[in-house]
Amino acid sequence: MPDSNITKRALASSLKELMETKPFSKISVSDICEACDMNRKSFYYHFKDKYDLVNWIYYTECVAALRDKGYHAGWEFLENLCAYFYDNRSFYRKTLTVEGQNSFSEYFRDMIETILSSDMAEIFSQDDALAFYVAFYTDAFLCAIKRWMFDKDCMPAEQFVQLLKSCLLQTDVILQKLSLESGEK
Repeated sequence: MPDSNITKRALASSLKELMETKPFSKISVSDICEACDMNRKSFYYHFKDKYDLVNWIYYTECVAALRDKGYHAGWEFLENLCAYFYDNRSFYRKTLTVEGQNSFSEYFRDMIETILSSDMAEIFSQDDALAFYVAFYTDAFLCAIKRWMFDKDCMPAEQFVQLLKSCLLQTDVILQKLSLESGEK
């Protein structure tokens, strides 16, 4: 099995290097294989397509590492996740622009949804609108992370998470203020 990981890491490294100079859409499996002196058969033995490789990179570099840490609060998890994206923003800016089936955006959305479903089921266990809440927060997190990553002057992860936290914790205050203002008109 260690040989398998060596091959996968070589392919991942090649893809990352290629993405420094080429858009993801212009990179073929042949390009990735050529960059690391492997044949296409080796690639397809490990991955379905280049999208699968991107998802593997995220899973092995981020998810596996985050899962091994014992988080006491969701904010710690979010801080580490965002720090990972910030440290690898060149790569993820490019992968997050790709949409559609098997894309990293879809994979990441599914992961967020899974995490939120589990956590929110405990909070809203008796609520018929659980699916709506999960979809709403999943879309909000994905949109916020993409907007943050695509910003030319991408703020540091710690600052981004603090703003997210402040926004989420102040939701009631904001809604009350909006409600009062709309009642005055």
